[in-house]
Amino acid sequence: MSWSSPLAAVTLVGAVLTAGAGAVAVLDHLAGARTAGRPVRVGTAVRQPVARAALLLLTRRATTPRTDAAAWALAPAVLVGMAAAAVAAVPWDRGVAVADVDDGIVLVGAAFAVVMVGVYLHGWSANSPLPLHGGYRFVALALSYEMPLALVLIAAALPAESLSIGAIVESQAGMWNVVRQPLGLPLYLVAGAGLAFWGPLNVPDAGDLAGGTAAEVSGPARLAWAVAQGAVLTAVAVVGAGVFLGGWHGPLLPGAAWTALKALALLAVLAGARHRLARVRLERFVVVAWTVLIPLALVDVFVSGALAL
Repeated sequence: MSWSSPLAAVTLVGAVLTAGAGAVAVLDHLAGARTAGRPVRVGTAVRQPVARAALLLLTRRATTPRTDAAAWALAPAVLVGMAAAAVAAVPWDRGVAVADVDDGIVLVGAAFAVVMVGVYLHGWSANSPLPLHGGYRFVALALSYEMPLALVLIAAALPAESLSIGAIVESQAGMWNVVRQPLGLPLYLVAGAGLAFWGPLNVPDAGDLAGGTAAEVSGPARLAWAVAQGAVLTAVAVVGAGVFLGGWHGPLLPGAAWTALKALALLAVLAGARHRLARVRLERFVVVAWTVLIPLALVDVFVSGALAL
């Protein structure tokens, strides 16, 4: 089934991103409570993000002199648009997709690359030194995330002999890629966390920059930026569920339910990493990326290619 109505397609993708951003907030609260040894209460975890969002909506937005207001508003929209393009390319069940195009992996890779533009815009548009520094940090690290990400996505496409994400999911009917390509998913999650500037790889919005690109953001604009980050994490999880965890394949439940559960599992892993791993220094991660992560991603490509042949 495909959505011939653009409104229906936009509504579906919007609902997925909204639910994903909410799930990120809830899982992050639960992971934080568990790590700190506090009682883990699901009700509190649901209420706390809602209360915080309501408070931000009622808070007056702060501004700085001579800001680029258009770019400031566009930055979170760029991230949400990127996430929407990536999510649209992932089928939720056999024959159920918004845009399962023939070059789906290429579309996802191109969409993920646009994150750099949104983060830099967010830092540059505030006309303040700390946000600008945060934007430059992300630009400096972008290639270190995107290279291993692109390589493991290409490796996952080799067994399917197709760049369509639907075909990649179909090729995992007998064995998921996380099993036959054990390097792929861990490398993908590391790169995805960096792409979403999340947890140990939150470099552009780090505390040593007083919030980095978000240092001058408050009120509804801060809420929009948090939702945009949650949308990026949701896109990373949905793509990972389809490409590495077999997408809709699973017993008993409908295919769409399996895709959603696998995406939630990846979001839970990323939420836990945020509270259990220390932030990595920029220059150290660059060295590790180019001496360890990218070579391992190349090994993943070569081994996958050899097995495909």
